[in-house]
Amino acid sequence: MSMTHTEIAPFADRQAGFSHLRALADRMDGRRITPLFAADPARAARFTARFDDLSLDVSKSSIDDVALQALFGLAATAGLDDFRRRLFAGEPVNTTEHRAAMHMALRAPEDSGLQAILPHGSDDAAAMAGDERARMRRFVVAVHDRHIRGFTGQVFTDVLSIGIGGSDLGPRVATEALTIGRSDAKLTPHFLSNVDGHAFLEATRGLDPARTLVLVASKTFTTQETAMNAAAARAWIVAALGEQAVASHFVALSTNVKAVAAFGINPDRVFAFQDWVGGRYSLWSPVGLVIPLAVGWEKFQQMLDGAWSMDCHFRDAPWQQNLPVLLGLTGIWHTNALGCATQCILAYDERLRRLPAHLQQLEMESNGKHVMLSGAPTGWDTGPILFGEPGTNAQHSFMQLVHQGTRTVPVDFILAANADHDRPDAHRALAANAFAQAEALMHGRSEATIRADMAARGIAAPEIDAIAPHRVAPGERPSNTIMFTRLDPFSLGRLIALYEHKVAVQGCLWGIDSFDQWGVELGKQLASGILPELTPDAAKDHRHDASTNALIERFLSLRGES
Repeated sequence: MSMTHTEIAPFADRQAGFSHLRALADRMDGRRITPLFAADPARAARFTARFDDLSLDVSKSSIDDVALQALFGLAATAGLDDFRRRLFAGEPVNTTEHRAAMHMALRAPEDSGLQAILPHGSDDAAAMAGDERARMRRFVVAVHDRHIRGFTGQVFTDVLSIGIGGSDLGPRVATEALTIGRSDAKLTPHFLSNVDGHAFLEATRGLDPARTLVLVASKTFTTQETAMNAAAARAWIVAALGEQAVASHFVALSTNVKAVAAFGINPDRVFAFQDWVGGRYSLWSPVGLVIPLAVGWEKFQQMLDGAWSMDCHFRDAPWQQNLPVLLGLTGIWHTNALGCATQCILAYDERLRRLPAHLQQLEMESNGKHVMLSGAPTGWDTGPILFGEPGTNAQHSFMQLVHQGTRTVPVDFILAANADHDRPDAHRALAANAFAQAEALMHGRSEATIRADMAARGIAAPEIDAIAPHRVAPGERPSNTIMFTRLDPFSLGRLIALYEHKVAVQGCLWGIDSFDQWGVELGKQLASGILPELTPDAAKDHRHDASTNALIERFLSLRGES
């Protein structure tokens, strides 16, 4: 499919759509939320969409019926329906790399027929993913059944997953979500991503090399940080067990067969994935092998099933009931109508403590773009800066700014109605805080109310005059609430897929390629050039800007190597 085909909406039409959204926000009360509830007692129900037990409440935004129709109009102008069709048809929606974005095939039934169109032919993506998934399952079951053991014959008790970016964040959030607070892990998971040597020491602290299985996740097997950490892990295994132990203790999640063989990993311990799987969408692939090794194959399959259910919902549901579409459009309103530069993720669940980190990569790497598919500048803002922490921790750190700061920060509250522990009082307190934070963001507290309350408590007028302004919370600050029955493998897969498709919706409306990441490559290239200069015997003719040259010299001087 040519790039001109994907540029469905002329620039002027799309720009007019964004201008119209800004005009709607600039209406009297166009940025306020509370008047919408006062005018419509049924607003909460009308602006809540459901998919089975999963609900998305966007009523605490300033989107009214007129604004919603304008958002639907922009989606039509941008060709959202055709984009969904092309995405699931396996067409190369990743235009700059001429690739499909067929991560949905990783969780689809292998007979679903999902294809990935290539320059010369096509892959039966679902069937290929199913074949590799079957190999993964056999390996996982053999490890758990103790048929596959370490070099000395001891069973594996720990698994160390080495990767970075999408090869770390997705597998880590899923594994933690399904193991924190539980005692039924099959293998204890550990993660190593940062090239900092301290990270390696921490990841391997207390581990027995004879009982540790090491996964190395790198498509090319050349990613600098992963390669260095893999080499360190290899030396750790060799020092304890000898060179011959490498083949028994390492698994490669890669397509570079030659480099993997040179490392000493057996071909039957290599699991591959295709170019139509982007790194930040790869937790469903062999890159996520740590997940079933830690929690068991059945739970991993349930997670895949949950994601596939969201895939089908996104593909088939009309916009008015489509959760990824509505979540994406709400974000468009906040970014392009209200001018919000940030987005906060608050998961009121300790098991989802790494979800904001995964979504940071998913959203900011996907939609942190300044040019359209044609290469022309967008002319409008794209991906916001995303941050977050678990609730209630966030309430005692950055939520001060969200409530009383000068900038509006939209918030996504995420909550399961049921917990998997025996402290129902704690879970009710958790839920109460989530609902209260959303309510406080919307209603705020006026100075008049504060003054009346302080006066009723007998506080003197001078003290009221001094303190009351500082307690004012402006309110009218938007949030969404995502809620479901309980956090389990199925609902986890569904939740992550919801955000994957939300990102794609927004990329479609912004007219950008959500599936490439050329900005990531620049830093990698420059680092590879600087690294040789950071050695004692390096030539001193640094060819960088004056600041970088000085920093290199200062680094060497502090090491006594200048």
